[in-house]
Amino acid sequence: MPVKKLKDFLDRHNIKYCTINHSLAYAAHEVAACAKIPAKQLAKTVIVKIDKEIAMAVLPASFKVDLILLQEITGATNVHLATETEFKALFPECAVGAMPPFGNLYGMDVFVAETLTENEEIAFNAGSHTELVKMAYKDFEKLVQPKIMRFSLH
Repeated sequence: MPVKKLKDFLDRHNIKYCTINHSLAYAAHEVAACAKIPAKQLAKTVIVKIDKEIAMAVLPASFKVDLILLQEITGATNVHLATETEFKALFPECAVGAMPPFGNLYGMDVFVAETLTENEEIAFNAGSHTELVKMAYKDFEKLVQPKIMRFSLH
């Protein structure tokens, strides 16, 4: 069962989604392999700190966040990966590293790598390291209204 907050939100908006259970996996490429999902379709959520604000950078599992590029694009003075101490309390119902890419549910901006927009579907961690949610990318974009940018490297 996905995080209750996420499930309730998707159900309230009549969004079609499915959950995929898989064996315990932490690294995005391992999750993609376990769930038999192409790495380009599996979105990983990276928590970043842009100046003093916590935000989500969402990108394909096989990509990496280019912090310098993200800093340039956002016009920020400082961008770095957030530490677990900086963000853990914001996601009390989620395992660390398994936060779903719905920053709107947590009061934060969401930046999506433009390469994800090419997919018809998106899959992502649902708050645990053993479960994914898969849904139409267009529904994700409509609900989250992310800022779509080029900030990742393959």
